[in-house]
Amino acid sequence: MTTPDVTVTVIGYNDAARLPRAVASLRAQTHRNIEIVISDDHSTDDTPEVARRLAAEDDRVRYLRLPENSGGCSAPRNRAIDIARAPYLMFLDSDDELPPRAVELLLAAHREREIDFAMGAVRRVRVDNGRRTTWMPHLVRERRTLDGIAADPRLLFEHLSTSKMYARAFLDRHQLRFPEGIHYEDQLFSAQAYCLAEAFTIIPDPVYTWYIEPYAAESSASISNQRHKISNVADRVHVQRLIDDFLAESGQAGLREDKDFKFLKHDFRMYAGDLPYRDDAWLTEFAEIMNPYLDTLAEGAYARLPRPERVVLELLRAGDLDGLRLAARGLGHPVAPREITTDASGTAYWGDTVPATERGRRELDLADLELETRPFSTAYFRHEITDLRPGPGAALTLTVRTYDPGLRLPVGPQRAALLLSPGRRRLTVPFRLDPVRPGVFEGRLHLDLTKARLPLQGFEGVRHPQIRLQQQGLAHSGLLLAPLRFPALTARVESGGVAHRITVEPEGRNPGRLQIRWQPVGITARVLRPVVRKVDRPRVRNAFRLVTSALK
Repeated sequence: MTTPDVTVTVIGYNDAARLPRAVASLRAQTHRNIEIVISDDHSTDDTPEVARRLAAEDDRVRYLRLPENSGGCSAPRNRAIDIARAPYLMFLDSDDELPPRAVELLLAAHREREIDFAMGAVRRVRVDNGRRTTWMPHLVRERRTLDGIAADPRLLFEHLSTSKMYARAFLDRHQLRFPEGIHYEDQLFSAQAYCLAEAFTIIPDPVYTWYIEPYAAESSASISNQRHKISNVADRVHVQRLIDDFLAESGQAGLREDKDFKFLKHDFRMYAGDLPYRDDAWLTEFAEIMNPYLDTLAEGAYARLPRPERVVLELLRAGDLDGLRLAARGLGHPVAPREITTDASGTAYWGDTVPATERGRRELDLADLELETRPFSTAYFRHEITDLRPGPGAALTLTVRTYDPGLRLPVGPQRAALLLSPGRRRLTVPFRLDPVRPGVFEGRLHLDLTKARLPLQGFEGVRHPQIRLQQQGLAHSGLLLAPLRFPALTARVESGGVAHRITVEPEGRNPGRLQIRWQPVGITARVLRPVVRKVDRPRVRNAFRLVTSALK
């Protein structure tokens, strides 16, 4: 048999439905001389039958079935490495794909010069809405070859093993295999590969298609989407400790601050957005696992974080669970605290008291947010719904409380508006905010969703209303935070012959904004939308523009 140039291992477990798509992406590779190993982690569905059929259709496909389920990704990959015949190795998950030129491009990088591995861009595709993005685009923007990870420690953020093609000799020389019996194995394996490699090449071309299912059922959710499990937290921290041990043992301790920053900015941050939705028991367990590890991290790693993230970390370490929930709702957005406290020197701190410890004063110091002086359009306000009452049809009465800790708004009533844009035309609902006490305002507004002007074919999607404030000719738009839990409100409405089902609900993740969902129903869904989709195509639009121009 001809020796293949590259062995690509497809690992899977109970994924008979998607396995053919993954293998088809390999059979369609422009570089044909490859070996495809399907490594089945002892599936109990139709995966064995599907895999055997795929192997019968193409003699490049081999089927490997583990004698018992390992519960992870490492064992299926390692068993495939043992039988791989090619000098270069790649890995693919059964629910993902390789772009057609992935093998060709990565193999060309290896043949261009002697390197230990080559890596490229990863395209992420949201299964629910089809949105496409590039994973860590700033790291793969240009072609380059690095003589070790010290040349760019930011690459520790790109910890996927599937975006790379490895020289088999490199893995064997260092006895580098995936750690078995743990989750987040990619992070340890990739950290070891980065540190052991003498040279590796990065190419900007897409070499992996990663399908993301953010709303997958718990039974089928990926490990990274099981953050609600305390065991998931423990697994992630355990792997970080293993990486720390490896850095110390391999003489790479100089990378520790970069690796700690990556943990805080990426790994911890993945949990932070969920913290407002966790109860006290969960948060207490989370703190018991996380805090001892946070105490071992380099202070320089904390100093590189944005201030709101440092506040969340400090409140967790201090055991302030209520404050933690409040602070976590603003991450990623300019959302103000409800309250700040100023000491005798004029330094402003997050919360209602001056922190008692040196670390607390350092981490909760809000000076760099410039609450009192930053441009009004980027100022920090906090808008919360304190009361939500359904009215007839699709009407709502909202009570909104606005916090202004920087005292940017003048004393007295303020003009405000709720903004909502389901489609191209915006609905604006003016209302008044009255002062409650210095830095706090409250107002009530009536929102009738039937007054939102929708396209002829209707609108299908989700929108989050914003609150607009104006001051001396300048405008500021901010998030509208909903109560974290309230029963979803649903109504069927018809306006101008266009029928929809409208659902009002809390966002359920991230900041927890007020969320409004439109779903066309009846003739709108069955007739109008399909017709408009056929007509509203680039060629039709361009022809319409040409005719319009000719008639002018």
